[in-house]
Amino acid sequence: MKLPLRTGFGFDVHAFAENRKLILGGVEIAHNKGLLGHSDADVLLHAISDALLGALALGDIGKHFPETDPKFKDYDSKKILTEVYDMIISNGYIIGNVDAVVALERPKISPYVEIIKMNIAKLLNCEPDRVSIKATTTEKLGFTGREEGAAAYASVLILKTEEDD
Repeated sequence: MKLPLRTGFGFDVHAFAENRKLILGGVEIAHNKGLLGHSDADVLLHAISDALLGALALGDIGKHFPETDPKFKDYDSKKILTEVYDMIISNGYIIGNVDAVVALERPKISPYVEIIKMNIAKLLNCEPDRVSIKATTTEKLGFTGREEGAAAYASVLILKTEEDD
């Protein structure tokens, strides 16, 4: 029996590095450093992807997009989220809502939040009012507070689209 609704939680973290673009929510953010990773290191899309995979107990993005596979070197995280979304649809679910937080001291991403939200809604084929993106600092505490990297947390609700026979 498929449950009518399921929730998932995701978390991701990446260190800042020189000579990398900063991509958050599939949007390039103006900053002197980017995030280091095998893919484009988009912590926000990674956290959302992991939350969606978790909602259906399908593992994590490391299982589906392993860093040991050269195919995923510098991989666009929008493709990761799109492929994960396809898994959600193929299992008979749709997006109920996404609630996510990006934690970093700098840069301030509030000017980008609306475009990030619209981008994620488009990737997940849902209305923008089903996507909440928030940004916070860690009050100069920890690796994010020392501006060594960024973290993202995401919670999702997915809803069953069809009745069991």
